[in-house]
Amino acid sequence: MSMHPIAHAAARPDHPAVIMAGSGEQITFKQMDEASNRFAQLLRDRGFEGGDAFGVLLENRIEYFTLIWGSQRCGAMLVPVSTRLTAPEISYILRDSEAKLLITSTAYADVVEGIRAELPDLEILVADSGGDDDFGAVLQDYSADAIPVTSPGQVMLYSSGTTGRPKGVRPAPPAEQDIQAPVPLMGLATMGAGMPADGSMVYLSPAPLYHAAPIGWASTAHRLGGTVVVMEKFDPEDALAAIEKYKITDSQWVPTHFVRFLKLDQEVRSRYNLSSHQRALHAAAPCPVPIKQEMIKWWGPIINEYYAGSEGIGMTLVKSEQWLEHPGTVGVPIYGKLHICGADGEEVPAGTDGLIYFENDLLPSYHKDPEKTKEAMHAKGWMTLGDIGHVNEAGYLFLTDRKSHMIISGGVNIYPQEIENLLVTHDKVMDAAVIGAPCPELGEKVVAVVQPIDMADAGDAFEAELRDFLAPNLARIKMPKQFDFRPDLPREANGKLYKRELRDEYAAKAEA
Repeated sequence: MSMHPIAHAAARPDHPAVIMAGSGEQITFKQMDEASNRFAQLLRDRGFEGGDAFGVLLENRIEYFTLIWGSQRCGAMLVPVSTRLTAPEISYILRDSEAKLLITSTAYADVVEGIRAELPDLEILVADSGGDDDFGAVLQDYSADAIPVTSPGQVMLYSSGTTGRPKGVRPAPPAEQDIQAPVPLMGLATMGAGMPADGSMVYLSPAPLYHAAPIGWASTAHRLGGTVVVMEKFDPEDALAAIEKYKITDSQWVPTHFVRFLKLDQEVRSRYNLSSHQRALHAAAPCPVPIKQEMIKWWGPIINEYYAGSEGIGMTLVKSEQWLEHPGTVGVPIYGKLHICGADGEEVPAGTDGLIYFENDLLPSYHKDPEKTKEAMHAKGWMTLGDIGHVNEAGYLFLTDRKSHMIISGGVNIYPQEIENLLVTHDKVMDAAVIGAPCPELGEKVVAVVQPIDMADAGDAFEAELRDFLAPNLARIKMPKQFDFRPDLPREANGKLYKRELRDEYAAKAEA
């Protein structure tokens, strides 16, 4: 049996392909197939050829899948754009990717005005606009027949710009020209994560679709004939309600989601029937050990963790059973070969921290940035995502932190992840970011920016309580010199923290 939405549309036309968790709006595989064909026709009509890019600035909505599967038929490059960016940042990405079209919605009318001013020649189609540029209306002008010559499309993701300008990750060209050929993620999903290939999967996607993992796993669920249930916006209780209502079998999360689940009252937590839920994947950031232990206790040993990047250069995976034997690990490689290297580029022994590289035949490059591509490469042709970690004697990988987040205070290397992981386990803390701020004596001083569950707790007494809480587990050199409290942190919905925004802010304060 061929594994592709085109085949499923022929075999099970009325099977639901996408359901929106909040509104209940849904489309079948046949409807998704027809809309995708119309979009492929629209792109061909605009002269799109292999590798030509179009931008997508959309909230989580059904049309995202029209764009994914339509571009997959005509070789186009889909460039998903984060909805938390400003008009100049979005215009930069559209210009850098040479996008020939932007698909957006009325939800971003303000930003779009700014984009039109910067890119007056760019064609923009707007979902729900009701005007000549209404995406839905324009789409209906095209035939739902398949285009005669097809080729697989790709997705170019831009780094979240945690340091400097965002960079496009240009995937290696597709190995196969057959649009129904299997992709590596399908094998990882079925053999690695144990997702069913018989079309019985009901997959919950709680995060914004403009990120690598939601796009990648939701597309994979469709290739396997599953139904994708998309949350318009993550809310911990709504997510539990969706698992019960739609009998979710598979899901994908980030540690921030877990933290928010565990801050719910016990009574709310036990209100929902989660018995259909068989596999929960998580990734995107290291998960604090106590948080994951609590989640496994609650959901059972169904939690699988992986480590990978938008770059697609490799992946490690660990199931709950192995994780409980090696708490904190992100697993063993199931795609690509792992190498841990010191500053001199030489491989380091087990237990020693170093830069994590993957060896793989298929490697991407950074769009229009040979310098950044070169920086990420090892002399032997391996590639790094910029993460520091080590493997233990048994070959399990442990992440320490991002290389770019390291704080050097008084000549000592301090990794903020360790301090953040401790802070979020305090029952009055919702979120925490630890950064280095300029300091005349130490070079950098450790600053903890804390989001309390209740802002009324903010103050000296709470700071003293947090210091006492950290003291038994933290070397004195790592203890934050300063605690600041605020109602929220600049965190992306995929769990990535925009540390650059905080660092820039504290650097500017220090200069002033």
